[in-house]
Amino acid sequence: MNYIVLDLEWNQSAFGKENEVEGLPFEIVEIGAVKLDSEKNIIGKFSEFVRPQVYKKLHHITKDVINISESDLKKARYFKKVADDFIKWCGEDYTMCIWGVSDLTELQRNFRFFGVKNPFSAPLYYFDIQKMFSLLYEDGKIRRSLEDAVDMLALEKDRPFHRAYDDAYYTAKIMQKMNLECVKGNFSVDYYAPPRSKKDEIYLVFGNYSKYVSKVYDSREELMEDKDVLSTRCYQCGKLLRKRIKWFPSGKIYLCVAYCSKHGYLKGKIRVKKSDDGGVFAVKTLKITDEDTVQMIRERRNELRKKRRERRLKSL
Repeated sequence: MNYIVLDLEWNQSAFGKENEVEGLPFEIVEIGAVKLDSEKNIIGKFSEFVRPQVYKKLHHITKDVINISESDLKKARYFKKVADDFIKWCGEDYTMCIWGVSDLTELQRNFRFFGVKNPFSAPLYYFDIQKMFSLLYEDGKIRRSLEDAVDMLALEKDRPFHRAYDDAYYTAKIMQKMNLECVKGNFSVDYYAPPRSKKDEIYLVFGNYSKYVSKVYDSREELMEDKDVLSTRCYQCGKLLRKRIKWFPSGKIYLCVAYCSKHGYLKGKIRVKKSDDGGVFAVKTLKITDEDTVQMIRERRNELRKKRRERRLKSL
């Protein structure tokens, strides 16, 4: 089994979000990748510009960050030909590795928009090396920039940053230093192709938390009526739990607290995400927590209740 270490550069509408083309917020202009074997030796490279077809004028951020000119891109091949060759280069048996969480989603959006057959399985499991780096060397929550991680490991900086192949190369060099066996159980799930039926819903248990990904619903209201979305089950003993604090909205998420007589309090969090076809699905996590966190959640709920009461009184 090989590792494909991927990095992309992309462009967007230079004339504001209102001129964004539906289904393609970001158009890929460069694909860079490094292939590692199972021992993390570099055994191949892929590096190619992509000629834009939708956003032909480069956004100023794209120009400033990645230092690519429009004349460079006019000489390149179109996405479908580059993507077809990239897919062939990847081979059959591999795990995708990226620094962060965005590249695989945007790659699949470009596949769909330009009519390239998506070679990835659904769900797509991958290694987020940025997250794994934090789990190995820090607290698991901090997310370092690629250059910061290179500096922390005292790796040689023998090429620039913010170009697709160069960033893939540095990510591969970081992987070579990491003990992947210690963190490979903390793989990530890409949500570009969320489950479409109950039987395909995802339930995963990691070292210290569980994750559930629901099927797609037409509306948030329908989603939040699903008993599976709202249920709280201890991921250590499997017991279905009663809630001490019922689900309540807090900003862009929903929170709750459940209690297991054997393992204590569990903090629940639901993120509602949009699918590309306009539907919504839930990503729910449950994690054992302490009484201080429970008290913070309770205070947050009470504060939100108070604000809602005040708004209702003002509207009378």
